[in-house]
Amino acid sequence: MLPWLHSDHFPLYLAPMAGVTDVTFRALCKEMGADVMVTEFVSAEGILQRDDRTRHYTEFDDVQRPLGVQLFGADGVRMGEAARKIIDWKQPDFIDINFGCPVNKVVSKNGGSSLLKNCPLLAEVAREVAKAVPIPVTAKMRIGWDAQTINAVEVARILEDNGIQAITVHGRTRAQGYTGVADWDVIGQVADAVKIPVIGNGDVASGMDVEVRRAQTNVKGIMIGRAAMANPWVFQEAKHYLSTGGHAVPASVQQRFALMRRHCEMAVARSTRGGEFEIVRSMRSRLMSYTRCIPGGKFLRGRFGQIASMMELDDILAEYLTHSDRFHQRPDVDDDITVESN
Repeated sequence: MLPWLHSDHFPLYLAPMAGVTDVTFRALCKEMGADVMVTEFVSAEGILQRDDRTRHYTEFDDVQRPLGVQLFGADGVRMGEAARKIIDWKQPDFIDINFGCPVNKVVSKNGGSSLLKNCPLLAEVAREVAKAVPIPVTAKMRIGWDAQTINAVEVARILEDNGIQAITVHGRTRAQGYTGVADWDVIGQVADAVKIPVIGNGDVASGMDVEVRRAQTNVKGIMIGRAAMANPWVFQEAKHYLSTGGHAVPASVQQRFALMRRHCEMAVARSTRGGEFEIVRSMRSRLMSYTRCIPGGKFLRGRFGQIASMMELDDILAEYLTHSDRFHQRPDVDDDITVESN
């Protein structure tokens, strides 16, 4: 029922990230080689209350398939109802349940990773959602609540027994948040413990990382998150490495700038929730993420932190390129270089 996981294909997933993996960014990552998409998580209660903002998060284009909509909540019956509504609206390829989100506003409502501490409730949620819908249901989880309660293998077996058809495991505990190192030993243990496909997630930033994790564990795919924020080419680079064993040529500064502008253009063109000013302002953090691999990134981040129009974006990029030699000549201190404004 999950054809992208039942062949010799080794799919690369784009991780769902709140405020990042909207329909526009997913479109760009699909072009770069991402195989499977998952939406930003949506509240089951928000769906049932027909909240327009919540429903907005479920939007996607058919070219992004296979795609799943990720739900969070703690009431399995109501989550099942919400999943049916989503299917009526958009007909995604699968529903994904969030058992991994570490943020307080989700955990405080018994959603996300809080369910790792309550296996009976976690089993009920999985069972009720899987029973409620005619399409596959998958889950994303962490390896445990904290270092003293790593229970990923137990949780994975519970999910398998309650109708979940694939599991993504992020190799950190809830207590870690996004700090420390992902524990791929535990991910490997989960992959060995269940018969359903397991997708590994955590600290994957290159084709070599993908190849190492595929060789060392029985995972059936890899999910990439934060690395894609700064470098959407990571999917393309990973596929190149898997097929050739060599590293692809990194995207140039000019290619990165072209992507920044295109991302903004697409976001403005698609928006029904504001004009250019509002959308470009909302893109500030996204633009800053793209500078992480660019000499002089601190200078760009400082400028992007105030940006409010496409014209300003063009001016900043032109200014950077005019003075780019100064950044490349002193790469160890380029973040301290200031460039005069015109």
